[in-house]
Amino acid sequence: MTTTEKTESATFLKESLNYLENLGYDNIKADVEGYESPKSYHKKGSDITITPNIVAEKAGRKHYFEISLKSDEPILLKSKWRFLDVLTRMKDHRFRIITRRGHYKFTQDMLDDLNMDKDPIKL
Repeated sequence: MTTTEKTESATFLKESLNYLENLGYDNIKADVEGYESPKSYHKKGSDITITPNIVAEKAGRKHYFEISLKSDEPILLKSKWRFLDVLTRMKDHRFRIITRRGHYKFTQDMLDDLNMDKDPIKL
């Protein structure tokens, strides 16, 4: 989810946060009111800033979650997912995609384009 789409999908983000809390995740950081904002990464030489949608911990391991909804900017979304995937593999963290009904095909097409073998969490 890119910054322009955050206002449109705030309700789905809150549903995802409730789902993760029920699964036992703690120290949750999210880019929504009422939660601490996760660490942002700035691309050197441009004005692009990448912020994960949700960062949480479970069993001592950090998990990054991205909300996948149909986007008008799939190239920007692909680069964000690729960056977060590489970052999590480097630091031995986990990276998961959360999607909902009506967005499954879009999410799977994006993952196939990026050659990512991930099973999205379907809410």
